[in-house]
Amino acid sequence: MKRVVPVLAATLSALLVASVPAQATGSRSLTSYGTKASYAPQQNAHGYQRAPRGYRPVFTETVSRHGSRAATSSKDGDLVLALWDRAAAEDQLTPVGRQFGPDVRTLLAAMATVGYGNLSGRGEQELRDTAARLQQRLPDLFRRIADNAEPIDVVNSGEARAVASGTVFTGALASDDPALAPLIRPARSDRDLLYFHKSAGGAAYRDYVDHDQRLATTLKDITGRAATAQAARRVLQRIFKPAFVQRVVDGEFSSVASDVDAARAVYDLYAIAPSMSAEMPGHRALPMGRYIAPRDAAWFGYLSDTEDFYEKGPGFADSDITYRMADVLLDDFFRQAEAKRAGTSTLGAELRFTHAEEIIPLAALMGLPGSTEAAAPDRPYTYADNTWRGASVAPMAANIQWDVFRKGDTYLVRMLYNEKETAFKQGCRPVSPGSVFYDLDELERCFGRAS
Repeated sequence: MKRVVPVLAATLSALLVASVPAQATGSRSLTSYGTKASYAPQQNAHGYQRAPRGYRPVFTETVSRHGSRAATSSKDGDLVLALWDRAAAEDQLTPVGRQFGPDVRTLLAAMATVGYGNLSGRGEQELRDTAARLQQRLPDLFRRIADNAEPIDVVNSGEARAVASGTVFTGALASDDPALAPLIRPARSDRDLLYFHKSAGGAAYRDYVDHDQRLATTLKDITGRAATAQAARRVLQRIFKPAFVQRVVDGEFSSVASDVDAARAVYDLYAIAPSMSAEMPGHRALPMGRYIAPRDAAWFGYLSDTEDFYEKGPGFADSDITYRMADVLLDDFFRQAEAKRAGTSTLGAELRFTHAEEIIPLAALMGLPGSTEAAAPDRPYTYADNTWRGASVAPMAANIQWDVFRKGDTYLVRMLYNEKETAFKQGCRPVSPGSVFYDLDELERCFGRAS
């Protein structure tokens, strides 16, 4: 993995000021949603390269994050409603803020109905659409699967939203081609493979997140900048009158939340609202953006990305603790492709359903675009000098796909990342310059699997 150590020094505050992208100050950038960004395919369906002459698809394997979901709990809504109810009783709401409480209650009611942490209607649609595009990209493969009665294996993390994602995805495959229905195996759960951050293999990682002093200090220093307090005040002033905001800042309601905690809760509701669009009146997401300006949403999006970058992504340049545990998943990708080549697998497809906590470290381990640069210990992660963004690395329903093509005894692999043809990491040689197809033997060499 490429490790970039910047040569020039810069002060922390200057880097942080530069870290919020300019476009976010005047428009709603997907970046402001972090890993809660809704999914969209990253390549036009008509733009894919054709396989080299004589090669035919024989296998596909994917790993997908679950689709859009409800928040995992009501804590953000409960927190801000406690303040809102107090302000409403004291006539301390702004004209815009008067609608905030009803909007939050509408959002909480919808999430409670879906079930906190569960797949939403939008998430289901993301998965159905992704399944349909998979079949459209590989019609010959799915025809072969049906004709040869090749099984389709389905694996999930065991968490409800991942289980449901697999059910929706495979249901869409079967709906499009009923001949596939009897070939789809009953889903199985494998937490070591698809929930590794919470399994035995993630013990060292969990210790890092819970106890690493450098991590804690770095996150505290970035979050504790003056820009955070300023953004928090601006967020609260959209909802509450200035005198009430000052009381929050002064700690009068510390039993409920600090000003930063309250503003981050508003941001979290803003970020999750698009995921719940299907459950809203008219199937339109609540306009939670009216309660947080674009520049402030961008700032809190950056803080969210900072946490994910250091806790799940490339992290510090001198450590691989955040992503080395993803090797179990990368190993499974190779194992499935190698079994197909060896003739020991009859599978036509391997479909895996997991979480951001697995997609993000896998992207870092594989050196996928946006996940190639770690942060030097003395220079923190910023948008100004690092391309990592949660919204592009692991949005809702993010996916990584390997398609295997065969000609005689030669097997080629093409990778798609969020449905975009993507080169393998630096040092891996495609079959020809500019091609997205790689000999499986070459990938084994490049990733250190060759004997």
